[in-house]
Amino acid sequence: MADVTFTVDGKKLTAPAGTLLIDACRKAGIEIPAFCYYPGLSLQAACRMCVVRQEKVPKLQTACTTAVAEGQSFTTESPEIIQARKATIELLLGNHPLDCPVCDAGGECELQDMTFKYGAGESLYVEAKQHREEQQWSPAVYFDRPRCILCYRCVRICGEGMDVWALGIQNRGATSTIAPNGGDHLDCEQCGMCIDACPVGALTSGTYRYKTRPWEMNHVSTVCTHCGDGCKVTLGVRQANDGAEIIRADNRDKSGINGDFLCAKGRFGFDFVDSKERLTKPLIRNAQGKLEPATWEQAIRVVANKFKEIVEQGGGPAEGAGSSIGVIGSNTLTNEENYLLQKFARTVLKSNSIDHVRSTDYAGFAKALAGHANRAASLRDTETAKAILLIGGNPTEEHPLLAWNIRTNFRHNQVRLYIATDSPIKLERQARQSLLLPVEGYEAFTEFLGGNDSALEATAEAKSFREAIEAEESLLVIFGEEYRGAAIESLVKWGLAKENLKFAYLGDYANSRGAADMGLMPDLLPGYVPVVSPGAFADEYQNLPPAPGSDLPGMLDEIDRGFPRSLYIVGADVAEIAGQTLVRGKGFIVVQDIFLSKTAELADVVLPSASLYEKTGTVTNTFGDVQLTKKAADKAGVKPDFEIIVRIAGAMGADVKKLVPFGKTNGVSADMGQSRGAQSGEADRHAVWLRAHGLEPRLSPFDPLAVLDEIERLVPSYQLDRLNLFGGNDTKSEPGFVPISDLVSARDLILPAHENLFTSGTLGAHTAALTELNQYQNSLEVAETAAD
Repeated sequence: MADVTFTVDGKKLTAPAGTLLIDACRKAGIEIPAFCYYPGLSLQAACRMCVVRQEKVPKLQTACTTAVAEGQSFTTESPEIIQARKATIELLLGNHPLDCPVCDAGGECELQDMTFKYGAGESLYVEAKQHREEQQWSPAVYFDRPRCILCYRCVRICGEGMDVWALGIQNRGATSTIAPNGGDHLDCEQCGMCIDACPVGALTSGTYRYKTRPWEMNHVSTVCTHCGDGCKVTLGVRQANDGAEIIRADNRDKSGINGDFLCAKGRFGFDFVDSKERLTKPLIRNAQGKLEPATWEQAIRVVANKFKEIVEQGGGPAEGAGSSIGVIGSNTLTNEENYLLQKFARTVLKSNSIDHVRSTDYAGFAKALAGHANRAASLRDTETAKAILLIGGNPTEEHPLLAWNIRTNFRHNQVRLYIATDSPIKLERQARQSLLLPVEGYEAFTEFLGGNDSALEATAEAKSFREAIEAEESLLVIFGEEYRGAAIESLVKWGLAKENLKFAYLGDYANSRGAADMGLMPDLLPGYVPVVSPGAFADEYQNLPPAPGSDLPGMLDEIDRGFPRSLYIVGADVAEIAGQTLVRGKGFIVVQDIFLSKTAELADVVLPSASLYEKTGTVTNTFGDVQLTKKAADKAGVKPDFEIIVRIAGAMGADVKKLVPFGKTNGVSADMGQSRGAQSGEADRHAVWLRAHGLEPRLSPFDPLAVLDEIERLVPSYQLDRLNLFGGNDTKSEPGFVPISDLVSARDLILPAHENLFTSGTLGAHTAALTELNQYQNSLEVAETAAD
């Protein structure tokens, strides 16, 4: 809409016509208090805190419902307005308990802030306050009724934002209260959005309540370690006897790709970091066959000596591939760790036998899009797309942020959503049209989209669906793990024939996309460059084996026959996978993990590693958005995977400077502040600029960002916007920059996990809060089934 000019407190402001006054003022730095207003939700005008004086209007107006127009004039602060706001606060405090010292919201309470500002320090009420006992609605959500100020934020964010409608209003007038849909319990997705939206301490978190105060924590923004959406999460961290413990997770500053959204895993799934089952000491199998604690020096020495011995012996069924040691990486390591792991395997261990548990065929997706730039969608595109075609998957369960974005886009922009799946999903409520496919009908559906009526039962409904898709001038196609190999190529080929069409491919874990991008595959180097034609990697990687190695099932199969003679497994549990079972005693097995998994129980050496919340680096979400992770927690006895790999390489006698380009940044040194006089902190204040321009010093072989420099130099799809990245934002990788090549499709190695809202592989199994929530939801489903 056209811009209009209006006046606020004597200042001329400009904003698009129809903008809410409260939004226009906040963007101009003029703060108008409000309890019930929440960006993105429907207008309530219930609290009356945002009242302002509008010229030529007899009564005070609410800024949260007043749209700006040309020539208007407003006053936001005056004795009259201050008195009105003070009176509102006096009414709210009439029955509000004065328990700020013990309230979880103390120090972050909007009512507390407004009370301090407007000085409602005494009350005209003489009646006793009405006390109500605190209610536990679920393992995650507690409700303290006397603290509630009836702003209705929780009701709206649960209904409008989450499309769950688990909260409502019970009774009328002074007896009104917020009530859960289960009467005395919540039957919902347990996302905790209502807790963060609450402006006071009425709704509190089961994982945080009565544990600490906000000012006792350090707040670190990093990336969630669970699903492939890559939400930013702000971790509240407090010092502990054995390091630093995570007390709370939220994203109240609304930064990052997810705004203020977090699902149950992001908000409550962090206690695995302090699990009593964490590995904190290296373990070495003794002569009696039992794993016993050892020092880091002993463990590194044992691993390095054995690896060196095996490499020097050489040999194997595929000499060119260097198959004496097999390496298995992880979907939860950082990009830098995965890149270093495959480089270590290829240049130090001299083996191309490297793989990971692939949940999604990203290599097939890269091959299909090779040479076609700007055809891969960012997660941010889902917020603004005019039309979306969702094929397969269930975003509500597997990609909660994607589901949130689609619902928000539907509410704000009326996105036209088309869904084709083999089973009904919740997002069909927002869909313009939906089509139920046979379980194995996705390839046939692609043919049907291309005009082949015989591929799918050409009902009137199916034809109407196809015609609606064809009529869209711009389209975002999101497809799930049901597509792989040739099926991806067919779908992408159909889409590339159309203009203004983008693709997104959904994967399972926090860095599944990054693991594939960084070359954790036996036949592909980072950036999906074939091993047989390595290009720039040939000069960079000394001793690069010329032939592809064995894939994951191949390594597990071959170790029974003596080759590879060793397995180095980093962050993966492959004891039982794809119908194969790993057996102890069949070769030298080294496992690097957070917990003593089934695979670790079979190992000869176990090395305790740090979680994603305990390290720095970058990760790539399933949409290809790259984000910076920051170290938040700390656990005594563990080391980041990056450091462990470097230490093993060093102990083997490898040139660590060739493995990690530290000590220089392509020959350019950084100004550390010495030339700037007494401004001792100046270098720190310019850290973002220095890093963005490649000027930061790389003084340590354990600096992951030294490897990021190399990734940007060698991987065409990772030409990143560093100012955005180091400023805490997401930046897009571009699979269209992948060199066009004939990627050899391996056998069917894709093993989708299909995690739900409360499961997350090994991490989820060791997260007490998620386990409790999963059991709680299952009990509700059992009760509902019994009632039916």
